[in-house]
Amino acid sequence: MTVGRMENVEVFTSEGKGRGLKATKEFWASDVIFAERAYSAVVFDSLVNFVCHTCFKRQEKLHRCGQCKFAHYCDRTCQKDAWLNHKNECSAIKRYGKVPNENIRLAARIMWRVEREGTGLTEGCLVAVDDLQNHVEHFGEEEQKELRVDMDTFLQYWPPQSQQFSMQYISHIFGVISCNGFTLSDQRGLQAVGVGIFPNLGLVNHDCWPNCTVIFNNGKIELRALGKISEGEELTVSYIDFLNVSEERKKQLKKQYYFDCTCEHCQKKLKDDLFLGVKDDPKPSQEVVKEMIQFSKDTLEKIDRARSEGLYHEVVKLCRECLQKQEPVFADTNLYTLRMLSTVSEVLSYLQAFEEASYYARRMVDGYMKLYHPNNAQLGMAVMRAGLTNWHAGNIEVGHGMICKAYAILLVTHGPSHPITKDLEAMRVQTEMELRMFRQNEFMYHKMREAALSNQPMQVMAEPSNEPAPALFHKKQ
Repeated sequence: MTVGRMENVEVFTSEGKGRGLKATKEFWASDVIFAERAYSAVVFDSLVNFVCHTCFKRQEKLHRCGQCKFAHYCDRTCQKDAWLNHKNECSAIKRYGKVPNENIRLAARIMWRVEREGTGLTEGCLVAVDDLQNHVEHFGEEEQKELRVDMDTFLQYWPPQSQQFSMQYISHIFGVISCNGFTLSDQRGLQAVGVGIFPNLGLVNHDCWPNCTVIFNNGKIELRALGKISEGEELTVSYIDFLNVSEERKKQLKKQYYFDCTCEHCQKKLKDDLFLGVKDDPKPSQEVVKEMIQFSKDTLEKIDRARSEGLYHEVVKLCRECLQKQEPVFADTNLYTLRMLSTVSEVLSYLQAFEEASYYARRMVDGYMKLYHPNNAQLGMAVMRAGLTNWHAGNIEVGHGMICKAYAILLVTHGPSHPITKDLEAMRVQTEMELRMFRQNEFMYHKMREAALSNQPMQVMAEPSNEPAPALFHKKQ
């Protein structure tokens, strides 16, 4: 295997994990270790008409490719930049007569690039696409079936005049997409909009308590340090959300990425006691705890059904009842309590019942702070939403405090130039000004706030969705 060179990092053999990346110099929190453009990337099937196929920004009005009527772009610049990657796709779609799914579109784009540039290392890549892991041999029955269907469709879609690849190579590329596909988010980082292959990122191993995070910003991914990293230390990211007991995280990683996690947090079951936390005084019996876990699981299923039907008042009712029953049994760091608090605060905010939502959001943040890494991106986003909810509820001191806390986290995880960090900075300035006014004259502050809110439409929270926050890697659950 040929290994490319890159400043700041080098490929090495990581004990028990195969290849990995390590730092060749010291890094500090918020440092960008490397940035990488996608080798190939596509927009999700469900969003092809709403997201630019070049820069992945969501736009109200997009220009459509006049030839295939499928690809959409912000403007002529994005369309021109896309032509090298879209040219083959454009004629293939016209010949095939329809648009294949995102996996097939991505596989074809990768193979057209291999056809253009060869299978070796491309500039700035530490590893060739050929050398990325595919794990096809670990696929279960269902995955094997999906792979066969995708390959059949691919063969019909792939133009006869293009380079013909072996079945083994085609299956390798689909395997690479399955376990190395990285989720691309929109410009504000709030919605997953596409999937791409980033070969260098594919070399970064998993740790449930990692020293790096990955963010998609302005057309490329950035690997950012979460704290001090010494020269020679392995670089790690978390492939999944930390918020689960070690046993469940291990199961998820085995199922989705085919490896056994041996990180310190899994081996020592760190924080599991908090995830399963129960009240101390009086301590509930094991029987009561077991019953409450079952009741919580049943309620979560009912909530999912109600959410999918848009019955938000029903969701709130279910959450309130469950939280009331959990109160004497579970601690505030308990996973089931946190899931209820997260859901009820989000849905109440959407329904503009900010006062009640702010109470639940504060409790949720208190729990999260005891569980997540202090510079975790998901923690930052949750604290930001809780800060906004409290601001809407008129709790200016709490709201401002949370917005400042979220801003400090996002400066590390997203960096100062990311649109969401810029939004947060503007909110921080505004809430600081309001807080000064509030402290000088509380009565006048409330009067002015009422006037301001009645003159301009309230900034409404996005409609709650059943979709989880964008995961790091794009993987069918």
